[in-house]
Parts: sequence; C-alpha cells; structure tokens
Amino acid sequence: MGESARPSTTEPARPTVEALIRHRLGEALGGVRGSLETTTPMLAFVIVWAATKDRTLSLGAAAAVTVVLALARLVQRQTLQFVLTSVLATALAAFFALRTGQAEDAFLPGILTSLAYLVASVVSVLVRWPLVGLMLGAVDQDAVAEGDWFRWRRNPAAVAVCTRLTLVLVGVYVIRVGVMGPLYLADHVAGLTITKVVLGWPLWAGAVAVMGAMLLKGSTPIDPDDELVHPSDLEQRPASSGE
Repeated sequence: MGESARPSTTEPARPTVEALIRHRLGEALGGVRGSLETTTPMLAFVIVWAATKDRTLSLGAAAAVTVVLALARLVQRQTLQFVLTSVLATALAAFFALRTGQAEDAFLPGILTSLAYLVASVVSVLVRWPLVGLMLGAVDQDAVAEGDWFRWRRNPAAVAVCTRLTLVLVGVYVIRVGVMGPLYLADHVAGLTITKVVLGWPLWAGAVAVMGAMLLKGSTPIDPDDELVHPSDLEQRPASSGE
C-alpha cells in the first residue's frame, strides 16, 4: 500500500523591515515614468522659448505635452499625480523665464527646489526623522486612517533603514545642485537642458535601483505582531518539511 499523501500546510512568512518598506514605497516613488511626466512639459517650454522667444508657442508646446501625458494616464485609468506636478513645475519655470526673458531662469525653481530638498534631507537625518520615513508614514494607509503617521518612528530598525535610504536621496540632490548650479551661473542653457534630462529620470532611476538593492539585500527581522505589519504582509508560504 502506497504512502498516503500528506496534506500541505502553510505558515505565515516572516516579514522583514526592508520588505515592508519596499512594499510601502513602491508606488510613492513614481519610477521613471513619473519622473518623465514631471519634467517633460517644462523642457518642452524651455526648448521652444530658447529657440523662438515666443510666449504663445512655448506655453502651447508645454500644454500639448501635458495633455498627451494626461490622456495616456486617463486611458489607462491611472493616477494623474505626476502630470499635475508637472503643471506646477512648468508654471514656475515659465514665470521666471518670461519675467526675465532669459531661458536659463526657467531652471532656477528646480535648482532651488533641489537645494531645499538637500537641506531638508540632511537635517532629517541629523534629527533622526529621515525623509524616507516621513514618506513611509504618508503611504501607510492603516497608519493614516488611524491618524498615526509616525508609528514607523517607534521601530528603531525602521528608522535606521529609512536613514540609509535618505542618504541616497542626499546624494541625488548633491549631484543635481552641484552640476546645475554652476551651469546656471554660467548662463549655459544647452548644458542646463541636457543635464535636466540626464539628472532627471536616469539619475532618479539609478537612485531607486540603489535603494531597491539595499532593501533586497537587507533582512532585518520584525515581529509579525509589530504595529507596522499589516495582515496582507503575512503572505502564506509552504511550511518546511519536518516532523
């Protein structure tokens, strides 16, 4: 008589801090597409303005690109978050460029924004309120629903991981300010246009890849009963064969 089939059993997966953070931040970071949507309309404005100095054509080019990006999102029934962000970025760029008549001034808001994020990121690390941790709290739906956005801070391991991830962002903003700042001071429109692209989605994609590798490599254990763990995080897996 053959052996009877043993029923398969499952046990909850043991979550890690890195896995939880990777899952929470996956949508928030936007990826390459979000970065492109944020910068492309502004670049369309700058290129047309530098070539023609025609306000109507420049704004029209930016608007046309924005509409195309928005329609693509609507057709796919996806969020317009990054497209709407581009509207604000383009409006600020257009305001500065049209006010002074200099195409390079369109890049000033972005440089100042990167500088502000650089300072904020460094300060957040020094005071142990890392910027990535604040992002984590904002996208933790359970925490937001309960009005407890900062529950991640009660887990020292989560704070440590978020601090390391925030240092990657510090590097991104150092590169952007360090490269684009001198180009702006030199009135180098062509250089600014090229670096805006290179230091936009490619740099951001690289930073996301580095953070992803850090989160995949890390295996900091977390108690399944920790308040950071959602029921959906406890995926079922086959139990190890044994007795």
